Amino acid sequence: MDNIRNFCIIAHIDHGKSTLADRLLEYTGTVTGSDLIEQTLDDMELERERGITIKSHAIQMDYVLNGKKYILNLIDTPGHVDFSYEVSRAIAACEGALLLVDATQGIQAQTISNLYLALEHGLEIIPVLNKMDMESARPEEVTDQMIHIIGCKKEEIIHASGRTGMGVQEILATITSRIPPPSGDPHAPLQALIFDSLFNSFRGVMAYYRVFNGTIKKGDKVKFVNTGKEYTADEVGVLKLKLKPAPLIAAGDVGYIISGIKQASEVRVGDTITHVTKPCRESVKGFEDVKPMVFAGIYPVDTDEYEELRKSIEKLKLNDAAIYYEPESSAALGFGFRCGFLGLLHMEIVQERLSREFNMAVISTVPNVSYKAFTTNGKEVTVNNPAELPHPQYLQKVEEPYIKGKIITKAEFVGPVMNLCIDKRGIITNQVYLTTDRVEISVEMPLAEIVFDFYDKLKSISRGYASFDYHQAGYREGDLIKLDIMLNGELVDALSSLIYSKNGYHFGRRMCEKLKELIPRQQFDIAVQAAIGSKIIARETIRALRKDVTAKCYGGDITRKRKLLEKQKEGKKKMRQIGSVEIPQQAFLAVLKLD
Repeated sequence: MDNIRNFCIIAHIDHGKSTLADRLLEYTGTVTGSDLIEQTLDDMELERERGITIKSHAIQMDYVLNGKKYILNLIDTPGHVDFSYEVSRAIAACEGALLLVDATQGIQAQTISNLYLALEHGLEIIPVLNKMDMESARPEEVTDQMIHIIGCKKEEIIHASGRTGMGVQEILATITSRIPPPSGDPHAPLQALIFDSLFNSFRGVMAYYRVFNGTIKKGDKVKFVNTGKEYTADEVGVLKLKLKPAPLIAAGDVGYIISGIKQASEVRVGDTITHVTKPCRESVKGFEDVKPMVFAGIYPVDTDEYEELRKSIEKLKLNDAAIYYEPESSAALGFGFRCGFLGLLHMEIVQERLSREFNMAVISTVPNVSYKAFTTNGKEVTVNNPAELPHPQYLQKVEEPYIKGKIITKAEFVGPVMNLCIDKRGIITNQVYLTTDRVEISVEMPLAEIVFDFYDKLKSISRGYASFDYHQAGYREGDLIKLDIMLNGELVDALSSLIYSKNGYHFGRRMCEKLKELIPRQQFDIAVQAAIGSKIIARETIRALRKDVTAKCYGGDITRKRKLLEKQKEGKKKMRQIGSVEIPQQAFLAVLKLD
């Protein structure tokens, strides 16, 4: 165990984690020749296309220093705030972390929140100043920021470049000297924490784990503590670029287990693996429960594919433990699922993965949060979907979820950040200067207000410097109304939303304008209306596509032309009665883009 080092790479998005991981793999000889491509560990097509890491990726490297052989287990983590749950799981499985800071951009929001997360778990932090080969690098200024926030010495900061390989040997040597070897007893009862899993259609569910105590061998009878299920370890091994079987995995190491598990629901990330015959007394403390921020309905385009969609989401949850889902139905879209996501990017990625990895064509509804409605006869109703809200004449009050949030930002952005919070119906409760340049603002605000574009706006007004963390703070009565959207007089329940009454008229008008742009023109006029209760507050008309039926009339009597136009008019009237309007997916997502 003295020769094992478990570490992860944490940083803000686009600070060069995956590129540095490529160099570490190259310098340790783990990946050579044609296998070495840019973003080697980002094995999803989607990650390469967008240039972001979506999943944490674990890989084992062998490294020799001064004749001593080391085993380095690396986990490359995502940087976007929507995937912070992946980071928390990686941190729980490690003893140290490389904290990367871009020398051209300096310390940013996720740098701070990931650093705090690592310090809470007692990880050894190795500060690395990346992208030092860039002409726009500001090493002196950024070094001062790092010393100020991390509390490290100037000589501890390693200057590196993931692109050129500068400083990589120094990073490897520092990992072996500064990150402590894992502690644990190989002879104690088995305790292994599952930090990731995925579904293989040939071999069933594969679980990735970190062994804290004991050993696990091929053929062992093992038990998953939380689910209570027992299995035989058909194969165990280590995570090289491809899975490599090994006779046993001992305390301190990271590995995988294949035991022919067919049901995705039987494996939970954060569960503990132990032996059936000699079980451990308590399970390993996993990571915090995930807090979904955004809820949206996901429905199959073809209603017959409901079961297929359920299996697909279940398999996806194995690989992305942050998804929450439960069945629901909609009058407009049929049967589907109400899913919880960590943010709008997370929601977009889940939809994209369902489409690419499982060939599922899905429609998602407008994201929202859960409300509590109280009726005049004293009943309490949980409203997950605006369509479930009781009729106004039976409604006494509606309570909405509130959050207590903490925003850490640079002093120069305090004014715009406070204005944003107040615009979003927030109440500023406290303001503390952590240093001369960093301010912590405490705020209470409705959860519904942070669902749409709060993160995006916060990031843009603070130039990416603000970090935002929150926890729920119960429910409070709100002045809310239900806004309905109608097409040709028919209600589209999937586009309904519960919003603050003062924003109702403005929001309804913009929705109608946006839908007019997005819904394709038909052979008949389509009326797009926004309504509050029975009152129509806004309307737009999508004009019909017209065929020039009089084109074939050359001269002649006007009555011939009129006869043709009257015939066309009758046809359009009939078509309007029986025609249906298909709403494209962009229309559901358009609500999010409204400023």
